[in-house]
Amino acid sequence: MSERAGRFRDRWGVPHLRADDPLALAAAQGRVTAYDRAWQLEVERHRAQGTSAAFLGVDALGWDRFARQVRLADTARRCHAALDAATAEWVGAYVDGVNAGLAAGAERTPEFAATGLTPGRWEPWTPLAVWLGHHILFAGFPGKLWREHVAHQLGPAAVDLFATDGPAVAGSNGWLLASGRTGTGAALLAGDPHRFIEDPGVYQQIRMACPEYDVVGLAVPGVPGIAHFGHTGTVAWAITNAMADYQDLYAERLRRHGTRVQALGPDGWREVHHHVETIEVAGADPVRVEVVETDRGPLIVGGPDDPTGISLRYPPRVRAELGFAVLPALLRARTVSDVDRAVKRWVEPVNVVLAADTAGGLLHRVAGAVPVRHPDNGRRVVPAWEAAHAWRGWHAPMPRAEVTGRAVMANERGLAAPLGVEFAPPHRAHRLAELLDAGQSWTADQMATVHTDTYLGSAGPLLAVLRDLSGLGPAAAALRERLLRWDRRMSADSTDAADFAALRAAVVRRFAAHPALAALADPPAYPELFAPWLALTPRVGYALEHLLGTTALPGVDAAALVRAAAEEVAGATDGPAPWGDLHRLAPWRALPDPAAVPGPRLDGDHDCVLATSSVPGVTHWCFRGPAARFVWDLARREDSRWVVPLGASGVPGDPHHDDQSPAWLAGDLLPVTTDWTQLSEEPDEH
Repeated sequence: MSERAGRFRDRWGVPHLRADDPLALAAAQGRVTAYDRAWQLEVERHRAQGTSAAFLGVDALGWDRFARQVRLADTARRCHAALDAATAEWVGAYVDGVNAGLAAGAERTPEFAATGLTPGRWEPWTPLAVWLGHHILFAGFPGKLWREHVAHQLGPAAVDLFATDGPAVAGSNGWLLASGRTGTGAALLAGDPHRFIEDPGVYQQIRMACPEYDVVGLAVPGVPGIAHFGHTGTVAWAITNAMADYQDLYAERLRRHGTRVQALGPDGWREVHHHVETIEVAGADPVRVEVVETDRGPLIVGGPDDPTGISLRYPPRVRAELGFAVLPALLRARTVSDVDRAVKRWVEPVNVVLAADTAGGLLHRVAGAVPVRHPDNGRRVVPAWEAAHAWRGWHAPMPRAEVTGRAVMANERGLAAPLGVEFAPPHRAHRLAELLDAGQSWTADQMATVHTDTYLGSAGPLLAVLRDLSGLGPAAAALRERLLRWDRRMSADSTDAADFAALRAAVVRRFAAHPALAALADPPAYPELFAPWLALTPRVGYALEHLLGTTALPGVDAAALVRAAAEEVAGATDGPAPWGDLHRLAPWRALPDPAAVPGPRLDGDHDCVLATSSVPGVTHWCFRGPAARFVWDLARREDSRWVVPLGASGVPGDPHHDDQSPAWLAGDLLPVTTDWTQLSEEPDEH
């Protein structure tokens, strides 16, 4: 490369890195990430090791216990040991960069002083552990604990009332427009990953250039390369969660046999792995954790002295593989075929992939590892001692589809349907298709109108019940008339949107309090980490469409519940309030700020394309939403656009900590700078 190596920034502080070779570039990525995100990196490293409670206190204990029991760090070490030499060297270069930059990054980050934490040392396998920590819950295996609870309390027939394609812990929108649908004659690829909104953000805007490649994209801090969303100049790719089911829960029978612990499997009693670890907890006594692993997998419920427990079987533990060799291959990709070949080796998590190149190539496929096994494995906790529930190889080839004009991916029951059980509701996917099909000659600048659409497709069933009610009081009847005229847009300034959300919440609470569901009110004594999957009110909120439908719960008069909720909302004395006054952003912080005030007002809701998710019946606040937005332009990469909720820096008080927030809140997209002369070079002193 003719330009000399170095580190540059654009006007929003996004790092643009240049180096003489891929290893030096990986080291530069690690170093700049440590400088910008030292606190975030160290929190994730400790979470991956199950040591975060040592400085975050008892609130972090539940996660640390799970990380130890599920053997997350040990799995990462196994996966790293199985890497090919070139990939291991590349990951190692990134780790070297992190270790070189952590001290300088920590000096400028106040959370270290506030907690007394000093930066530690990253091991060669740490990036793999961070990746596992981010994604171990992506396949939603705790949902099987919920289904087991429902089946036990209400009978197997009731399970489908709640297994209703409800929102999971993560999702995304993505769409691809072929050249014939754009104004440039080249493809456009756009989307927004929906994750918990974190401070610092979970995605890092970055550019990485060396003689072999020049790539812009969204990286995961702590992980080298650009895994999910990238543009190499000639090919671009993006993913959404496929909602595949690839993690299994097994009911285990355990017993002591002398000094050993045994578990009953298809071949009889077999000795299990068993050891004890200690978790240090800031402000509290240390906690002992017994780690047990059967032939199926690590025990996540119960212990060696319980006659029963539940083990988790997941592909990285079984295969000693995450698919990290894909990461450097993606950076080198020049065509859709290159991306296709690369992601064939992907393991965790399972994603739907869209890609397009400058030669007109298009790709729409699923990538990842999904085991072949009995259908019951996907729906419930299955007995470990029955051979019918053993894994029998891997699904192959993974599903793919031809792209004709446009393709949409929104976690719906679509391309990945053969691989999963529950998917996101179809509303986002349907709305995206409707919006895209209504226009022609799309450009990158126009994509923001799609990203920010607030039409709530899931409002229909509740409004239908409301429409058919009789005998309402005057105030409730007026509420009904307003909502039936409402445009179903969850706009921050809409009082009708707020009234609908209030009605929905009141209906959810009445369903959750109904005697027919009383048996589900108290969840089983599973670890606290799984409480969000087992809490009744959120489950009702996410399943409300179906609970109001034709297969309603026996003994529940849905219309009566809606009538009572309408009277309650209409009788409220607070007066009309716009949706944005209720719907506020509440980003997750590892170290909560006790002086924090309600966050900014938000448009959207969990079934809108602008998926700023609340938990109906629990809170109107938003914890999960677009963790980034992007548009990759295959005609001219410099016409691409992106934005993140906060900014490029993870350091409070830094000018770039939250300078993108106004654009993100307004639905604007910022330009992707590719001209090196428009960047500011930084001295190499950190």
